Amino acid sequence: MELSTEKFLVKSSTLLVDTNSMPEFVDITHKVLKTVDETGIKDGMVCVFSRHTTAGVTIQEDEPLLLNDISSMLDRLVPPTIRYGHNDFGIRTVHMEEDECPNGHSHCQHLMIGNSETIPIIGGKLALGKWQKIFVVELDDNKITPREILVQTMGI
Repeated sequence: MELSTEKFLVKSSTLLVDTNSMPEFVDITHKVLKTVDETGIKDGMVCVFSRHTTAGVTIQEDEPLLLNDISSMLDRLVPPTIRYGHNDFGIRTVHMEEDECPNGHSHCQHLMIGNSETIPIIGGKLALGKWQKIFVVELDDNKITPREILVQTMGI
């Protein structure tokens, strides 16, 4: 373990990410790289966090057939066509909006994707593997767009 006397910094910013369909994988790797570069942090970590419960953040390979496979898996495991109590507006009483849409499946699929990823920064670069990309995964047809993605960079 190395210790440094340099000043530890924490910098936060918000990326706005437009989405068009579901499920949709939006590669934000270059936006995160630019954000980290602008902080001047050379060694530390960056956390990429979705402020939504129907759009997640994940690291995956940007290979179209694989992304289709993942989309199919999400649809098989949590299909939009089955009953969700969240969608029963006759009995649901909390967190209701006037223009509420049935999106219980989107919330349940989100459990498999997750809200955030943390990536080490080494020498000013993201320590991603050869094929790894950072994606926002849109899971809701009736989404709020643009999606807000927080990027918090910590280090020296």
